[in-house]
Amino acid sequence: MMNIGEAAAASGVSAKMIRYYEETGLIPPAGRTGSGYRTYGPKEVQVLRFVRRARDLGFPMEKVADLLALWRDRGRASAEVKRLAEDQVAVLAQRIREMEEMKATLEHLVHACAGDERPDCPILADLGGGHCRT
Repeated sequence: MMNIGEAAAASGVSAKMIRYYEETGLIPPAGRTGSGYRTYGPKEVQVLRFVRRARDLGFPMEKVADLLALWRDRGRASAEVKRLAEDQVAVLAQRIREMEEMKATLEHLVHACAGDERPDCPILADLGGGHCRT
């Protein structure tokens, strides 16, 4: 058995996040020692690694909970898992498009800014709600 610090190191999930996941019900409460310290075994660490990997792939908490339920259900069909993953791919693709638009806008503003001693700055003008002067 491990304490929360050891479980955090073994799973890559911070102790603070482990406590948060327990508080929100994403993972079951840890076992406790007689003095009240949390204890974790290999099974709990595996669950924490699963959660960490799902979060690394951008899944929101509610979808991580869905994935955990599917992972625990050995009788489940893989179609639901695939659907959740496909939905996440679409979410990530949309985020990428939005970030590419932000990047293009910022690159245009950087190009339009003289970057000299003059106070005129199209970057600040745009941020302030004005239009970029080119």
